[in-house]
Amino acid sequence: MSDHAQGLVPPVDIGDATSWCEEEFGGLQLGDKRLDRRLIATAAQVMSQPTASLNQACEDWAATKASYRLFDNDKVTADKILEPHQVQVEERMKRYPLILAVQDTTYIDYTSHPKTEGLGPIGTEEQDLSGFVMHATLVLTPKGLPLGILDLQIWVRPTDAPKLTPYEKKCQPIEAKESYKWVQGLEQTVKRTPPGVQVVSVCDREADVFEFLVRTQEMETGFVIRAAQDRALVDPQIGKLWDAAGAAQVSGHLKVHVPAQKNEPEREAITSVRFCTMTLRPPWRPPSPDKDPLPAVRVFVVLVQEEDPPAGVTPLLWLLLTNVPVQSFADAVERIKWYRCRWHIEVYFKVLKSGYRIEDCRLKTAERLQRFLALMCVVAWRLYWLTHIGRHCPDLPCTVVVADHEWRALYVKIHGKPVPPQMLPTVGQVVRWIARLGGFLDRKRDGAPGVTVIWRGWQRLSDISAAWLLFQQTNHQPTTCG
Repeated sequence: MSDHAQGLVPPVDIGDATSWCEEEFGGLQLGDKRLDRRLIATAAQVMSQPTASLNQACEDWAATKASYRLFDNDKVTADKILEPHQVQVEERMKRYPLILAVQDTTYIDYTSHPKTEGLGPIGTEEQDLSGFVMHATLVLTPKGLPLGILDLQIWVRPTDAPKLTPYEKKCQPIEAKESYKWVQGLEQTVKRTPPGVQVVSVCDREADVFEFLVRTQEMETGFVIRAAQDRALVDPQIGKLWDAAGAAQVSGHLKVHVPAQKNEPEREAITSVRFCTMTLRPPWRPPSPDKDPLPAVRVFVVLVQEEDPPAGVTPLLWLLLTNVPVQSFADAVERIKWYRCRWHIEVYFKVLKSGYRIEDCRLKTAERLQRFLALMCVVAWRLYWLTHIGRHCPDLPCTVVVADHEWRALYVKIHGKPVPPQMLPTVGQVVRWIARLGGFLDRKRDGAPGVTVIWRGWQRLSDISAAWLLFQQTNHQPTTCG
């Protein structure tokens, strides 16, 4: 049953791109109303053209030049661009009792643009790449409906950073480490969570930082992360984390879908599920007069292990840590489902990079690119939302996602009929029609369309609906003879 059918309030109406941008960026305060209007216009233009460059989306030189000036204006910052969207995200979060806040990091690669100023190193020294590091927090319902970007950190690594030994790195305070991004994302998530809403931060192995665990304990907020460290326990007789988890009794078995990986096809893995409670001993940190020693952290542990994998594949093995109580097999399965929602942010990054092609942008300075990226993060969320709304609320009227002239043009194109019907199609129907424009076959055995065919179809719909609207306007105007 969909979130809408459960009475948790339907999602925000989207409609045509311009109307949506005016609503989503309604609280924009760039210090100049002309800048506000230009940002909304630019957002609507790039939203309708997922695979186009900035100048292609703007269509003419005047609009392109105005967008370039927008991103070059010091009054425009990434935080100011994101703020009205974050306010809207908070409003959407109020409709649900439980929200998942998925954090992850990606690199934005501009190595192929050597004239761009102010970029920093990304990847390894051997790769010799340059660009940005971006860390985002995407909030979702537990069923996977994306509600927006609640936190966004974009930064440039220094090119002259000193090389530290492992011991020197260990002695650094967490605030001086790049891994502090997880703590900052957590703090911003809690700060922006509406009263009465339970939020659970979901992260992968890189977030297995003890200071992150301690901060969740201090802030009394939930988390589910995949463990990377074989941590020591307070009770030395039990041993370390992984051995203790493996010694727990099997509580049940679960079928887990494993996506295709390098040289390995997608498959269904039959896994055993174990759970137990442990108290993690804090790791050593150099004494500091400004800080108290790290406390121990009590966690619930869920071990998901493929016992009999097929030959030639990597066995599925997840050790999950959480502070949300796990007291039954059903609890453990729910925490596993929360962790599996983490893949949403990876697909979202795919929309940014492969759909909207943000790494092709040729704005010439890091400052301009950061502003551009902040805007594109919001625009890309909208397209990703469109992919999922057809699955979650298929029976809503289609005007939630498209304008009136868009669905009419879409119907005529898909069905090859000159006149659209009087009855309004549903969201589910229109999303599948958009996907068909992008190459989705829509056979009975096909599942829900994915994001790739959606962005391809959305690009085509923009041109088709514009031609339809122009035809309708000219067809109803009186003809004059010279």
